[in-house]
Amino acid sequence: MNIKIAPSILASDFSKVGETVKKLEQSGADYVHCDVMDGNFVPPITFGAQMVKAIRPHTKLPLDCHLMVLHPETHIEDFAAAGADIVTVHVEACDIPALFRRLASLGVKRSAVINPETPAEALFPAVDEGADMLLLMSVRPGWGGQKFIEGTLKKIEAVRNYCISHGVPDLDIEVDGGVTEENVKDVIGAGANVIVAGSTVFRSADMAATIGRLRG
Repeated sequence: MNIKIAPSILASDFSKVGETVKKLEQSGADYVHCDVMDGNFVPPITFGAQMVKAIRPHTKLPLDCHLMVLHPETHIEDFAAAGADIVTVHVEACDIPALFRRLASLGVKRSAVINPETPAEALFPAVDEGADMLLLMSVRPGWGGQKFIEGTLKKIEAVRNYCISHGVPDLDIEVDGGVTEENVKDVIGAGANVIVAGSTVFRSADMAATIGRLRG
């Protein structure tokens, strides 16, 4: 399984975000993970499509945009136009089939995500709708630096097994929240292959070495 590392710029210094994404590319990251929060679906506000547009010229890495927003259907055109490569929407916030059709028409890869309290089965319809990726939150969305919720491992296994049984065994499964060098082996062992890491990468003295160790 191809392991991909998607550092979240939520944990970076926003005053140097252009430099940051360049450094991530040089350090071997596979994606740049962009945590978009609207102050409604989750309490904090982070940034919107303008930030994605601003960083797009600074890296060739795919921009992996996780929309923690109410009514994502009102924003997806803006993110597509800004240069997002992957747009992830919450099953708790939208009609996945309808939104996936719109994302496909925009030429953007489609991903669905569930919060920790949402059962794994809520992602199964996204598989049937041709998802390019699935995301499981392993912390409560909204803040970085939280501890990994251990129950997420069984949910990853359930989603991977569903993918295998439905003809897409290699579908990307992403995990976001609390993944560290200490627990990443368990996360990958459960069936995930795209690892979001914010604090672990940005607090390290050697980002390239940390990304390499996370990849395993």
